[in-house]
Amino acid sequence: MVVIRMESGFWARLFARCCCSNSSDGISLLMLNCRSSIVFARVMVLASAGALPAVAQRVYTTQDYAQAERWMSYNVNPLVHHTVRGVEYLADGRVFYRDPGVGGTAYMIAGQTAGTKAWSVAPAFDNAKLAAALNAAIETASKADSSAKPDAKAPTKVEAAKLGVTAYKEEANGGFAVTTAEGVFHCDAAVTLCTEEPKPPSEEKTAEKAGGKKAAIVRRHAGGANLSPDKKLAAFIRDNNLWVRTVATGEERQLTTDGVEDFGYATDNAGWQHSDGAIVTWSADGKKIATFQQDQRKTGLMYLVPVTNRHPKLEAWRYPLVGDKDVTMIEPVVIDVATAKVVRLKTEPLEHRSMECDDVSCDGDGRWNDVEFSPDDARLAFVATSRDHKDEWVRMADAATGDVRDVYHEHVDTYYGWQAKTDWKVLWDSNEFLWVSERSNWAQAYLYDLTTGELKNQVTRGDGPVWEMKHVDEKSRVLYFTATNKVKGEDPYYVNYFRVDLDGKHQRRLTPEVATHEVTASEDGKTFVDVYSTVDTPQTAVVRDDAGKVLATLAKQDVSQLVAAGWKAPERVELKAHDGKTAVYGILFKPTNFDATKKYPVVDYVYPGPQDGSCSVFGPPGFEASRGDLQAMADLGFAVVCIDGMGNPHRSKSFHDAHASSPAEMNDDTIPDQVAGIKELAARYAWMDADRVGITGHSGGGNATVSAMFHFPDFFKVGWAESGNHDQREYEDDWDERWAGLEVMGPDNADNYAAQANADYAKNLKGHLMLAHGTMDDNVPPNNTLLVVEALIKTNKDFDMLMIPNVHHGYAAATPYVMKRKWDYFVKYLAGGTPAMDFVPKSYEEIVKAYYAAQ
Repeated sequence: MVVIRMESGFWARLFARCCCSNSSDGISLLMLNCRSSIVFARVMVLASAGALPAVAQRVYTTQDYAQAERWMSYNVNPLVHHTVRGVEYLADGRVFYRDPGVGGTAYMIAGQTAGTKAWSVAPAFDNAKLAAALNAAIETASKADSSAKPDAKAPTKVEAAKLGVTAYKEEANGGFAVTTAEGVFHCDAAVTLCTEEPKPPSEEKTAEKAGGKKAAIVRRHAGGANLSPDKKLAAFIRDNNLWVRTVATGEERQLTTDGVEDFGYATDNAGWQHSDGAIVTWSADGKKIATFQQDQRKTGLMYLVPVTNRHPKLEAWRYPLVGDKDVTMIEPVVIDVATAKVVRLKTEPLEHRSMECDDVSCDGDGRWNDVEFSPDDARLAFVATSRDHKDEWVRMADAATGDVRDVYHEHVDTYYGWQAKTDWKVLWDSNEFLWVSERSNWAQAYLYDLTTGELKNQVTRGDGPVWEMKHVDEKSRVLYFTATNKVKGEDPYYVNYFRVDLDGKHQRRLTPEVATHEVTASEDGKTFVDVYSTVDTPQTAVVRDDAGKVLATLAKQDVSQLVAAGWKAPERVELKAHDGKTAVYGILFKPTNFDATKKYPVVDYVYPGPQDGSCSVFGPPGFEASRGDLQAMADLGFAVVCIDGMGNPHRSKSFHDAHASSPAEMNDDTIPDQVAGIKELAARYAWMDADRVGITGHSGGGNATVSAMFHFPDFFKVGWAESGNHDQREYEDDWDERWAGLEVMGPDNADNYAAQANADYAKNLKGHLMLAHGTMDDNVPPNNTLLVVEALIKTNKDFDMLMIPNVHHGYAAATPYVMKRKWDYFVKYLAGGTPAMDFVPKSYEEIVKAYYAAQ
């Protein structure tokens, strides 16, 4: 028997991340226009859920829920002041940054005082004067626009306290340029006059003017431009070909002519990424472009159908799956921008892969990550990655002829990389390259000859993986890099900054405080901005020299209003993994009105990675006023914990490989470590109730939640699983095949990926399980959840389902609603209470407004 109960609403939990990532209460601009109502399907069959220990029932009030919501980021971030943002080095080595305080945001510059070596900090400009000048410039532009468009909206006035400046650049005439949401403005030194830089025609307008054809396959995202280093040219895609536009005039030129549907240039529209933004790497002088022609003519299609009141419009795009015979490939090319000459590199088609991430562009800036031009544009170094990420090849191409030669090859039995944000760097002046390898069990940098590919020496040493090669001083032969786990006796997840000679000598730490450090290095490496903090210690932002000496203090976070509101810092905890010996780390959240005489049920927030962890998805263990809704759930009467288990990154190679080198091992999902950690905490703290444990997560965390409920049904009593990739065979190839390897079919037609499919263990469910998914999820398609639903029905299990119409991997306007329903679920089934059904959280629009106000 199946009974379906319909409810409606339009609140939702704010979220957006990439492949198999987990939710947070951050902002996703891609999701702002999603419309949603909620269909809540309660699927009831004859089997009953496992009983929980009897507890006194608490009737929750709207005030209880409001108290919990107080600790969401949109409520607490405005109570934290002087959080340094937008750090940017100017051409002369000074530092520009934003410093939001009680009275508004100050825009500051730190640098050497004239005629001395001492550093000082001063305002970049007078806020009131700039507000007046910007308003005058905007009004002038608005009058010109209204004459052409009588129905144009009146511009919003700029306030001195909230100028909204996101970028600052000094100009040769003594003035400066600022970037705001309204555009780019050039201002005089006296800040009396600003003029708006002309806006180039939009892509939609220019495409319409040029008679652009509609793609046969629906693309959800509009094409985006990719700016040249001097920002004078913008590369973009039209009709499967690459074009450039002169930003100042809007003049356009076509660079390629033979691009066709599914075999176009510079595209990034395979799998969970299906935008038409141009993916290119510009040469430093902007004269050449490295990109590719992407072949997905044989790649299989993914289909989604929106919920509508009339005939729906099918959304279809190329989405390669694990085990597909034909997947998306790319053919690299070099293009001369002035002549539009296209040189195709003489190499076999490359896998649509990156050594650094599960896409060809990793940083959200449209840059093709695995290629680098020589300073004279004559050569192009690039890395080719095998389909299973076990092999990497460094290659060198002649940009004029397309000739390619192999320089270096590395094979790894499991998978290459991900521990380091930057895995390689070419040193053109000395004809060498730096290469990060985990051959010693730690991600270390090695120096190689660029001609022969021969190893010269190991550069970085000691335990702990290199995270990012921030700067190389080729003249002084010094590498500056960040790393975790390199300082004995400290939290292994703390990020520190180091310098080391390229011959491997004189490695030393430049960030002495016992904390995690966020570093922005100057272009010459002589100074760096260091923002350091811990889970319970607010941020301090300083400028240091290349020996680590503090030159200036930029700001110190002021959390007095936050503390006065009743906020309590969470606890960083060290635990033992399920093997009883390996140290794992987590964060424990208690109610702000904590009472040690009470017994608190436990909610485990899980994200299995392998590219991140349950706690590390929120970043290194530094100061955050809010981590998702973890403190909010704690204030509803729970002990909430996240634990980074074995199989998560930022530790050794063996630690990372522990549960992420085969499909069967991926099925582990760090759950044995979650169980062991919670049991250890319950033994340590009598107020934690290990007989009432729930679990929740989004994306990979949704998968892990269901895995926990199916594999440990006597331990986890309640699960809330959002948008889970429950069967890796139903997910994109370049994520799964990196971690688990290629699909192998056995003689009985069984495949090695079968062991990880959650649906095959549905018969084990005993507790209460909610499955939530967006119906237009183009990252983890909803079929992933429906396979589990089908198995639960076949095995006669009782479960709950929340399908959210017309939202993607993040829930956009439905975010607050989903968050509230999750709270209800744990309150009812784990705490044994009665939810506050009439509580309404802040709307999505209010959350978005609060987010931007805090910037």
